[in-house]
Amino acid sequence: MLEEVERWLSRRSWSVADRPLEGILAAKRSTRGTTISVVLPALNEEATVGDIVRVIRRELMSESVPLVDELVVVDSGSTDRTAEVAAAAGARVVARDAILPRIPAVPGKGEVLWRSLMVTSGDIVCFVDADLKDFSADFVTGIVGPLLTDPDVAFVKAMYDRPLGTEFDGLASGKTPGQGGRVTELVARPLLNLHWPQLAGFVQPLGGEYAARRSLLERLPFPVGYGVELGLLVDALHTVGLDALAQVDVGVRKHRHQDGRALGRMAAAIYRTAQLRLSRGHLVRPRLTQFERSEDGDGESRFTPRTYEVDTEERPPMVEIAEYAERRRVA
Repeated sequence: MLEEVERWLSRRSWSVADRPLEGILAAKRSTRGTTISVVLPALNEEATVGDIVRVIRRELMSESVPLVDELVVVDSGSTDRTAEVAAAAGARVVARDAILPRIPAVPGKGEVLWRSLMVTSGDIVCFVDADLKDFSADFVTGIVGPLLTDPDVAFVKAMYDRPLGTEFDGLASGKTPGQGGRVTELVARPLLNLHWPQLAGFVQPLGGEYAARRSLLERLPFPVGYGVELGLLVDALHTVGLDALAQVDVGVRKHRHQDGRALGRMAAAIYRTAQLRLSRGHLVRPRLTQFERSEDGDGESRFTPRTYEVDTEERPPMVEIAEYAERRRVA
């Protein structure tokens, strides 16, 4: 298995510099009509979403660089100015709850990504998280490049350094290079190495920046929550095979880091997603209990349990949804 991973790394791992923008544009022209949609799932990201939209529009959607055909921000019920800021920067903004209203929406990133297939039309769909700081267009060109230049590639993840630091969170401290992917290293990577060793070569299996052919995405189930990245990666492996998967080094990813309790809930959802794929049987316990120190009425300090539901729902492949099938038939 190690030899297979090493062969895959040599054949399907690249740097963004391996495909200059001019070559990617030429490849797109040669495909005679292949279109690209970029989707930003967003929940209370007014501080960063506008800059990301402006970079994509300026650098990848101009007359001279017509790489991206469609830029959509799907707002997942933000209570800040996310939708307003994104629209002012030039994105088409769609509210999550306005998509497929027949099916009541549930909270979760995967829910937003799944519904985005209904409101986009690109042959290639590129997902980019909306909380990135110092965003570079390389995050888009890097992951769509292989899909435009190699017809055998169907799914491409971005890989990058993830410095761990609190400058972005408003605190004065330094950054630790390469230590930002805590759930990746503690949960996802061990799961993949133990149960899906073919995927052991992915540097950022949980990264939110990846692109895929619509013809693949519409056939995959989408976990509604934090498990969506692991679920899509594993299911893509079983659907199209390892050689159709790839990754591209795009440099450094800076974003807002979540606290330890949020990471614990993320880890539980990812474990649950893996559990379902290992055995489609029962869930052991789809809840997670965490502890917070608090004071009772007498001023005594104690640990108080807080129990959260772990995402237990998955959306079916989009091709099974009647509205999507009708939309594709008309298009």
